[in-house]
Amino acid sequence: MTTTLRRADARRIALAAQGFSRPRPETVGTRQITATLTRMRILQIDSVNVFSRSHYMPLFARLGAYDTSLLDALAFSRRPRWVESWAHVASLVPADDWPLLQFRRDDLRRKYGDDDWAQAHRPLLQWLRDELADRGPLRPAEIDHDARSGSRGSWWGWDDVKNGLERLWLFGEVAIAGRRGFERRYALASDVLPPSALETAVPRQDAITELVRRAARAYGVATAADLADYWRIRDRPAVLAAVRDLVDTGELQQVEVQGWSVAGRPATAWLHRDAARPRRVDAAALLTPFDPLVWFRDRAERLFDFDYRIEIYTPAPQRRFGYYSLPVLVGDDVVGRLDLKADRAGSALRVQSAWWEHGVPPDAAERVAAELRTAARWQGLERITVARWGDASDAIAGALSAARHEHPDGRSN
Repeated sequence: MTTTLRRADARRIALAAQGFSRPRPETVGTRQITATLTRMRILQIDSVNVFSRSHYMPLFARLGAYDTSLLDALAFSRRPRWVESWAHVASLVPADDWPLLQFRRDDLRRKYGDDDWAQAHRPLLQWLRDELADRGPLRPAEIDHDARSGSRGSWWGWDDVKNGLERLWLFGEVAIAGRRGFERRYALASDVLPPSALETAVPRQDAITELVRRAARAYGVATAADLADYWRIRDRPAVLAAVRDLVDTGELQQVEVQGWSVAGRPATAWLHRDAARPRRVDAAALLTPFDPLVWFRDRAERLFDFDYRIEIYTPAPQRRFGYYSLPVLVGDDVVGRLDLKADRAGSALRVQSAWWEHGVPPDAAERVAAELRTAARWQGLERITVARWGDASDAIAGALSAARHEHPDGRSN
């Protein structure tokens, strides 16, 4: 018989699976960071840096203020323990997981390895391999300098060099050996990854089953679409086969969640056998749009009744909530969104807009204010200002006793 979960219970299960049911540690070191990363299994990378680089944010949401250089040491060193891979788009994954994603790299090679661009640039691709073999890890600008100098091989443009490096990375021939700022350093995979990661590849269906298992554990309770999206697996038959295998072994239990539906019918979901089922979750966090808790917009709507879209590419006059609004978690629900900007020249954390969602608890403004103070300290900013845009701006400004400012586009509340 299929078990039915209340929507609130499913929400708390999901939050606990992502690490939000635990109190933040008093101190954060490599051990706490590694444990949190291991729970999520993946950390999406994004270049937007209005408030903070996105890959730093999920750890901040779960652990509070921490030294980001500790994550840099794990992920952006010459021999990183976490490596960049095309997983849930560009992401950090454990170096030991490299063989699990070989089927993804094989798919990308079939798609891009022999297309018109690749055929026209075979000499460039081989030249790039030779450059990295001869010189070790290099930034694109360093490689481009040699390409333009004409001292080695033919002349190629910047776009060709960058495109070639990206393709070799997608295929797994090249890995990322750290970054300078946000610029990647490319190297042959054998110069970055441990030999064990390169010696074996996991068969496709076995790899998908393992990735679905990890997604199920990381989500707690999830639909098939949720499980597929965690790793952006587009092979639905393979995902469903993995689910069946995990049900047969007792790792997953089929459930229905009240209010979860697909095409007007109750959605089938699966509960991981090790999922904690807390009676209460009392978290407070600022979430990046690329946090696993909300990155799949359909799931965010099912869990939190939260309709979320990023407005980076929306013309400013048409934005409803701001350029890069962050979901705000209070208690066990997403209760608002804030458009934040770190004004480093002015040493200010600027709340560009602030909005409430449904079901705002009475202490929401004070708890959001506390998170903003923590965020400002984490970013080394001395003060907080709040714009007059959004129905939460007055309450949050009052809780902060913060200076008010007009939004840059002149909006006011």
